Amino acid sequence: MSDKSICAEQTLTQLTKETELCTQAVLFKIDGKGDWFYLDEPLPSKFARLFSSILYQVDGEYFLITPAEKLKVEVVDHPLVVVDYLKGNEAGMDVVTSLGIVHKISGIQDFDIKDEEITLTLERENTAKLGRACYYRFINEYILVDN
Repeated sequence: MSDKSICAEQTLTQLTKETELCTQAVLFKIDGKGDWFYLDEPLPSKFARLFSSILYQVDGEYFLITPAEKLKVEVVDHPLVVVDYLKGNEAGMDVVTSLGIVHKISGIQDFDIKDEEITLTLERENTAKLGRACYYRFINEYILVDN
């Protein structure tokens, strides 16, 4: 990322964090499987992908933030579920979420490996967990050692 891009991202992040909350009501929810809901009704995936681009974690809470509006989002577990990852070369890895969005990470060191789950932090401090199949694939490829 260029210095200009980093500066623009920092400026946008500062602007969005200072945006006032529109309402105390929670209109959006993300369940433990990464499915999005608006007013307790399933949100079509095309809208979930759109809204995920403005999803921020701020001080442990999740919000949809634009320079003009800020809405609370209830997240049951992690807002994103990784369903695939593509091993990269020295440029890093790509992870694919259940929303079909590809996120670039620097490599395996970005994963936080715990007994019960494997997670990582993506842009805007959003967290993601590996989905079940991806979790077992990751363990087979990176954790288990052949004797």
